[in-house]
Amino acid sequence: MIYIVIPVFNRKNFTRECLKSLEAQTNKEFKVVVVDDGSTDGTAEMLRDEFPQVDVLFGDGGLFWTASVNLGIQHALKSGADYVMTLNNDLEVSTDFIAQTYKWIKEKPEAIIGALEMDAATKEPVYGGEIIDFKLHRARYLLKELPKEQQKGLHQVSRLPGRGLLIPKAVFEKIGLFDQENFPHYIADNDFTHTAARHGFELYCNYDAKIYTYPEESGDIKNRQKKNLKNFYNHLFDIKGGGNLRDFTRFTFKNCPTPYIPYYLVSGYARRIFGYIVK
Repeated sequence: MIYIVIPVFNRKNFTRECLKSLEAQTNKEFKVVVVDDGSTDGTAEMLRDEFPQVDVLFGDGGLFWTASVNLGIQHALKSGADYVMTLNNDLEVSTDFIAQTYKWIKEKPEAIIGALEMDAATKEPVYGGEIIDFKLHRARYLLKELPKEQQKGLHQVSRLPGRGLLIPKAVFEKIGLFDQENFPHYIADNDFTHTAARHGFELYCNYDAKIYTYPEESGDIKNRQKKNLKNFYNHLFDIKGGGNLRDFTRFTFKNCPTPYIPYYLVSGYARRIFGYIVK
């Protein structure tokens, strides 16, 4: 059984539409766990009244993404989950999303499998996994390399985001949960998948399982829309800052091969500082 863990903080309308898309699945073999980290917009009441079948856990507003997800994962594993999927609330899934997930579980039962990200507005694919080159600090984005006719099935990658990330129970048994101490909000998913890969687990993006996202709703994107010194500081140092230098440094020392660390750090700092200014 798949348990789907969704961390939420306010934005109840997004949560509602996300859950409705899960209700519409052709395959119903899954359970949903929502972790509500102190929402003040009526999310808890909406979940109680409209989605009584969903398991709801509560935080006090200080969990952020990683601790929220870990709380949900612990609940799922205690409840007998064979697989846990992390899913954000600001997205919807195709009606055959779960069916296409189970299809490939049969082929790769111990692999970590991500989803193909589509733009909800244009219905065009926007992210399909990447191959990381630590030496040159580059990423090859598979979606840009694959011809249309090959954009189906599983494609092996070297890291995955937490949006629609399917994780076998065996992975948690071997490497533990997401690293909430070092990565409380961003980068925890990248760190987790790199760690899993080092421990022998294969990573794939499932181009048959589609999620529909709203890129403009990203906290980092919103921060960039109104550029000022406060938002620049938040970008680099706030827990929810997309360019958080502390988290990036920790990620580098934990995951980058030692000979490549100096260049990876310098290059990464420059991208985070100057990238905010020019983008």
